[in-house]
Amino acid sequence: MIQRIQSIWFFLAALTLVLMLFLPIATKDVAGTESAVYTTGLYQTLTIKAGISLKTQSFLPLIITNIAVAFICLMNIFNYKKRSLQKRIAIISIILIGGFAFWCSVYGKKLPGGIEGASFGVGAYLPALAILFVVLGIFGINKDERLIRSAERLR
Repeated sequence: MIQRIQSIWFFLAALTLVLMLFLPIATKDVAGTESAVYTTGLYQTLTIKAGISLKTQSFLPLIITNIAVAFICLMNIFNYKKRSLQKRIAIISIILIGGFAFWCSVYGKKLPGGIEGASFGVGAYLPALAILFVVLGIFGINKDERLIRSAERLR
């Protein structure tokens, strides 16, 4: 009903999930070829040929999941009149982000030679940041509920 800070938290959660489309999850250098896993696919860069990057494998289900989870976080902003529904959707989105992060780790194993020796990029830590933002949004919803209950007692 009041809808203040939780809108910002849900927007930041959606923004971090959208950033995952552009930032690498893991990178690995094997025999002069640098491979990087993004949510959009597996890219290989040949350092011998002046850094030409080629997409060798596409991860369409991962892209769709990434966009869907970001969209759920973004659309949760507009449920401000129904705080209990907004809180339930936020909890569901935490579960979905956790599952998405696990799924990203499964796709990270598609690096040549496995994930051993790979360096994790910024995209590997963004799901944890998105979960933090959603939890902070839930705290904002609870704060609004307490404020409304106290205002109703004053009437």
